[in-house]
Order: sequence, then C-alpha cells, then structure tokens
Amino acid sequence: MLRVLVMVSGGGTNLQAIIDAVNSRQITNTEIVGVISNNRSAYALERAEHHGIPACCVSPKDYENREVFNEKLLEKVDEYDPDLIALAGFLVVIPPAMIEKYRNRIINIHPSLIPSFCGTGYYGLKVHEAALARGVKVVGATVHFVDEGTDTGPIILQKAVAVEDGDTPEVLQRRVMEQAEWIILPKAIDLIANGKVNVTDGKVSVAK
Repeated sequence: MLRVLVMVSGGGTNLQAIIDAVNSRQITNTEIVGVISNNRSAYALERAEHHGIPACCVSPKDYENREVFNEKLLEKVDEYDPDLIALAGFLVVIPPAMIEKYRNRIINIHPSLIPSFCGTGYYGLKVHEAALARGVKVVGATVHFVDEGTDTGPIILQKAVAVEDGDTPEVLQRRVMEQAEWIILPKAIDLIANGKVNVTDGKVSVAK
C-alpha cells in the first residue's frame, strides 16, 4: 500500500481529486496518510478533516528563519513516513535536504506543458496569463518528479488542453484543472502505486 502525503497551500482542488480517485478506486493500492499546508487558513486542511485525514500547518511565519523552517518541515514530513509526496499546489520551495532524502518520491503538478510557462515566477494564474499573452493555441498540465530546479524534474505525464476564443486566465485555469490536472495527477499516483514508473538517466518510462 503506497503511503501518500499531500502538500498544498490553498483550496486543495487537486487534493480533492486525489481523495475522490482513492475513494472510487481509480487510484489503487494507495492511502493518503496526511496533508501538510504552509497556510493555516488553507481550505485544503478542512477538506482533509472532512475525510478523516490527518492534517497540519507548518508555516515559515512560525520560525525565526528559513533554515529552521526547513528543518521543521522535514521533521513533520518524516513523521508521516510517506512513500510518495504529492505537491498539489504547494507554493513553498522544497528544502534541498528533503529533495535528497525523497529523491524520485516527490511529484508536482504544474499547470502548463513543461518546458513552456514554467520555472521561477510561473505559478497559479500567472501561468495562464502568460499563455494567453503569448497567444498559444494549446496549453495543459504536467506531472513531474521534483529535483533541485524549478519545474525541471523528470516528466511523468502530460495532457494538452485547447485554448478557446474569449478565454480569460480564470476560465482557462478552470479548464486546465478539469481537463488535465484532476486527471493526470491521480493517474500518476496510481501508476507509481502499482510499480509502473521508472526513472533512468533523468527520464521516466511508464510500463504498459
């Protein structure tokens, strides 16, 4: 049984997608062992509580510096003893020590087709604003493993979504979530839970 820890900063719609997929058995061999947020008011914490999932807040604001916060965050992660960490809209830089300890066991969902509209400064609505400003016809989402760079880790799954006339950043964001993010993040977890994902020389192969 894959022990998954979900980390999230906001409303937790991707968390909800994971919970729903576990409950419907779209994700198999998996249990959600906990939720961590850096934001005490994140609705994701309420979502976890509603479903009986242990949840807590570890906020940088509660510590004197980022080094101490990083240590406390890793301590809390270790308490959940996860096999996989899913970053589902977690807007905090992951400490290098955590990346090293959980190498190829941390995944992230990004709302673009990496390498487009990714890296430092590209998060949330900013991604969709940039895509519309550039005039692209296709956007999408990517699930990737986390490494020391920003959105640079090995890609697991991607799904394209069409841009439509009259799209606003908010409308496009919602479509990308519904048609891509909420589909490929649970799918990636299920593939990992069933031993179908391998990483070799920085590239992912998915068994049929």
